[in-house]
Order: sequence, then C-alpha cells, then structure tokens
Amino acid sequence: MPVPVKRKRPRIPGWLRGVIWAVVAIAVMSTASYATGVSALTSSNTASTALRLALPILLCALGGLWAERVGVINIGLEGMMILGTWGAAWGAYYGGAWVGLLAAIAFGALGGLLHAVATVTFNVNHIVSGVAINLLGLGVAKYLANLIFEPLSGNPRQSPPVPKFDTYSAAGLSDWLGSLEDQQRVGLSDVAGILRGLVTGVAPLTMLAIVLIPVSYWILWRTRFGLRLRSCGENPVAAESLGVNVYRYKYVGVLISGGFAGMGGASLVLLKGGADYLENQTNGRGYIGLAAMIFGNWRPGGLLGGAALFGYSDGLQLAGGGDAVLALLYGAVILLAIIVIVQLIRKRWLAAALGVVGAGILYAIYWTNDTLPSDLIPYTAHFVTLIVLAVASQRLRPPKADGAQYRRGEGD
Repeated sequence: MPVPVKRKRPRIPGWLRGVIWAVVAIAVMSTASYATGVSALTSSNTASTALRLALPILLCALGGLWAERVGVINIGLEGMMILGTWGAAWGAYYGGAWVGLLAAIAFGALGGLLHAVATVTFNVNHIVSGVAINLLGLGVAKYLANLIFEPLSGNPRQSPPVPKFDTYSAAGLSDWLGSLEDQQRVGLSDVAGILRGLVTGVAPLTMLAIVLIPVSYWILWRTRFGLRLRSCGENPVAAESLGVNVYRYKYVGVLISGGFAGMGGASLVLLKGGADYLENQTNGRGYIGLAAMIFGNWRPGGLLGGAALFGYSDGLQLAGGGDAVLALLYGAVILLAIIVIVQLIRKRWLAAALGVVGAGILYAIYWTNDTLPSDLIPYTAHFVTLIVLAVASQRLRPPKADGAQYRRGEGD
C-alpha cells in the first residue's frame, strides 16, 4: 500500500511576510490610538522623527550584516559609528555635507580595517577585538575633537556648526495626506499620518540608506561575489577548498561593515533636526543596530523591520512623551492578544500561556499608571531591544561559522 506523501504548506515569501507585519502593526497602533486618545502613536511628527532616528540603527545593522555574513562578529559597530560622527563633522565643516559623508565612511572603514587585522590576520577573539575598537573609537574621537574642534568652537566636546543635507518633500502628496490626517478618521487618518511623515522632509542620505537594503540583498544573495562571501561565514574551509580567497572576502566584508557604521554616525550629524558633533553622541545606537540585525535574523528585510521598530519607539518618546509610551504598552497588549490567538490555533499551548502572562503584566502597568516616570522614558528603545531579543531568540539562525577562528590551510 503506497504511503501518502505529506505535502508541505507553501511558504510565504519574506517580502510578503514583511508587508503583512507592517499592516498588522499599523492596525494595532491605529486601534491603540483610538482607544487611548493618544494621536501621537500614528502622527506624521512621530513618523518623521522615527525615520530620522531609525536611520543610524538601520545603517549599523546593515554593517553588522555584512561582517557577520562573512563570519566576523562585529560588536565594534559602536566605535566605528563614533569615528563616523567625528569624520562627518570634520569633513562637512571643510567641504560640505557630501564630503562629510565620505569622510564618515572612510573613518568607519578605518575602524573596520583594524577589526579585520585583529580578527582575520591575528585571530584575536572577535568579542575582545570589538570591545577594543569601541574603546579606541571613543578615545580617538575625543583626542581629535580636542585637537581640531576646540580651537574652532571653544568646546572640546562639540564641533562648530556644520552644513546639513537639504531635505525634500513630495509637496502635493504631503498636502493631501495632511488634509486626511487632520480629518481624524479612524484608520484612514492614521495611515495618512504615517505616510505623510515618511514623505516629508526626507534627506538624500535617508533615500540612499533605504536603497542600500535591496542592493545589499541582491549582492549577497543574487551574485557570485555574494555567494562566495556568505560561504566564508558558513564554512570557510569548504570555501577555501573551492578556490575562494577567504581572507580577502573577510577583509572586504568587515571594511564594508565599518563604512556602513560610519554612515550611521554621519546620519546623527548631517541630518536637519540633529545636533552637530557631540561627545558620546551615539548613545549606544551601535549596540541597538546589532540587536536590530539579530532580530532580523541576519537578513536585510528583517533588520529593516528591527530598525523601524527601535526607531519608532525612540521617536515616540520624543514626540509624545510618557503618555505616548504608556499608550504603546496598550498597543503591545493588543498585539500579544493576536499572537495568543495564533498560537492557540497552532495548538502551541506554552507559547499561548506565556503570551497571556505577558499581556496581563503589560495591561496591569498600563491600568495602574497615568504616565511613566520621566527618568525611564528616554530608555524606551533600550527596553524594547531587550524584550524583542528575548522573544525572537528562539527562531534565530546565524551563519554557522560566525565568530569562529579560521587559519588558511587548516582543512588540509
């Protein structure tokens, strides 16, 4: 008697899953905004601020992707980003915003080169090297600021005013979306507010960063170069046996990683609405970028979602304060309720039970507080980072040789 073949369910494409999650997120935030009366959850001001704040996280996450896909753990993104902030201010002061961007990429890549020399050539532990890069980047930026910026600004911790990138808006579309947002229609005005924030006051650097997401995907997953680079992060010994120069690809991946982190630093300095160079300006965004990459499961589309999530939570606390962050907890309760229903349908009882407990805790916090303590509000993105990583840790699949030490010829 023939054994029936169990058919696999058709797999949903990654881009479609992203679209579905985006629709669900907007629906949840719209519902929470209506239920709590906090319009900041879906306002154009929040969306615009979130886009600006998500940009450095996105670029750092993209840098981490290139390094870890080639097998090198890069927790030195924070230090490379710090070098990028100084390079952006120095280059922009003397040559304009575009020169500042190029200088930021160069300084970030220099940090990547040091990390590559340590980890690839000398086989230093990747975590140790990354920590050293973070300390070195902070020290070098502080020294250079004392040397160059203090005579110009009178403050060793701050640069003089530097040119910023111009911003552009889709004027007709922005006005139309603005009129829809002002009508305060449930759902429609929420979507209009979010879209308006994304098409108003957009800088060329923002457009470039968004374009780099599909470009990185195409290079890494659709070209021979990308296949060889990723093979170095999965099985460098097998890649070497097929004639791949593993050292070269590791150097290239980490250099590109540093350049992207430097671009992330430039976005803090060269965008309108942001400050000029300041000491400790990155404020841990390099680590959050690394968390966004892990949340995105080492995929370009996934890290875009992670950067959007962290940027939104950070932008919300700036645009709406404690009331908006408290309303965000209400939205999280709604999202957890949806997840619990899905887990019950799939008969995953433990996951559903944990979801119920989590939703109960968040709702208790929302119900018993009129607003959140002002001291905790600036750390909203950091709390979101910890929670998201804890939830997403069960489905992660890093490159197999990520962080593994490698020496040429060791497979012979």
